[in-house]
Amino acid sequence: MPVARDFRPSIAHANLGGDFFDEVAPATFPQHILRFRNQRWAERIGLGSLTDSEWIEHFGRFTALPGSLPTPLALRYHGHQFRTYNPDLGDGRGFLFGQAHDLKDGRLLDLATKGSGRTPWSRTADGRLTLKGGVREVLATEMLEALGVDTSKSFSLIETGEDLMRGDEPSPTRSSVLVRLSHSHIRIGSFQRLLYLDEYQNMRKLIDHAIRTYMPHLWRDNGAERALAFMAEVCRLVAATGANWMLAGFAHGVLNTDNINVTGESFDYGPWRFLPVLDPAFTAAYFDETGLYAYGRQPDTLLWNLTRLAECLLPIAEKSKLEDILHGFEPMFQHSFNAAMLRRLGLAPQSGETTLALVRSVWKFLIDTKMPFEQFFFDWHGGRASEKRAATSPSAEFYAQENFEPVFATIAAHQPAAGTRLDHAYFSRPTPCTMLIDEVEALWKPIADSDDWSVFHGKLADIAQMREAYSVRR
Repeated sequence: MPVARDFRPSIAHANLGGDFFDEVAPATFPQHILRFRNQRWAERIGLGSLTDSEWIEHFGRFTALPGSLPTPLALRYHGHQFRTYNPDLGDGRGFLFGQAHDLKDGRLLDLATKGSGRTPWSRTADGRLTLKGGVREVLATEMLEALGVDTSKSFSLIETGEDLMRGDEPSPTRSSVLVRLSHSHIRIGSFQRLLYLDEYQNMRKLIDHAIRTYMPHLWRDNGAERALAFMAEVCRLVAATGANWMLAGFAHGVLNTDNINVTGESFDYGPWRFLPVLDPAFTAAYFDETGLYAYGRQPDTLLWNLTRLAECLLPIAEKSKLEDILHGFEPMFQHSFNAAMLRRLGLAPQSGETTLALVRSVWKFLIDTKMPFEQFFFDWHGGRASEKRAATSPSAEFYAQENFEPVFATIAAHQPAAGTRLDHAYFSRPTPCTMLIDEVEALWKPIADSDDWSVFHGKLADIAQMREAYSVRR
């Protein structure tokens, strides 16, 4: 099957050896209808020239990509699910299909599936993905990328022609297979499994693989020092992603340790939601009855998960030094949160105290007023340069209140960031692009009722305009 000459495949994960995965076969589907193709990212890895039929051959029938993994690999891992340890996890409806290098920055990227059939880790499940679940993941990743979150990319979505029975949506429901593109699928749970099995040599092997493959600048000749450097880098990356979730108004929903990877990308979207208003208790998953993974608890949850990773490294690195790294998570998170606030408002950095005053005043205002979350960042992107535009906003009444005065003062203390594109057509509209749950249901309805995909594609175009306006380039 032809691919572009600049396609740079890899088999890096296969080189770890069979202790880390199981070779599996993909399911055979009765139908293949291409519903989403991420052409931007296909170009980035040298697959943009594939015809749709060739695309389906690789990402629906899973014919191996030339020079990449000859056989799909179901990865082995454990994890805490809602803080209960589960040793029976692993890739139960997906596999690592291929690896390739980003032609722009050289990073190694994984092509991994969701809904591609049963594996040794499926337990009683059918290994399938509903079409609605696939559509929701496309929407989540496209929206998060446009809002500046380091996320996996939905690379391909193919409808597969099966009727699935599910308890959480009307059944029978349509089936699909998704391919995601991500920097890594090595999870905190990958290390937890090795600790559980007392496989300390494989623990060291996985740390060294992660550093050589994803973080070569961290290499140290001493094994304990390598483990500590690795732990610190994972903390930094996860803190940045968590801060960006908060400023995107995003609740992941299932922040289990098998859903946190070591390179920090946000991935694996199930019951996600975006905030309508700033509410720390906002919960995405209907089954999260205690609010364990509520929006406002996400930073604490990430630290809890990172503590589980530190426990895995105790046989290799000194406990007190691991604890020191964990104690640094909060300042790492605050630093990333401040930077994310400036990015979302299109403002240039100032002194630390000036920016901290901005962060505190904005957050207090949003909590106190319960004004539409995304509307605020849309109205005030560019800071004081958007004052006239904000005055015509549907939410202008909130800015006329006395409690907005300290917010405006802190915004006015910052200059617009270089490259802020307030002349973009996106900022001539009255309201921002959003992805609230009612909107998701509204665009799914015509697909379910009459196979009408126009609203879905219209939303993707809307998101693309927002991404361009915010100059998100990865």
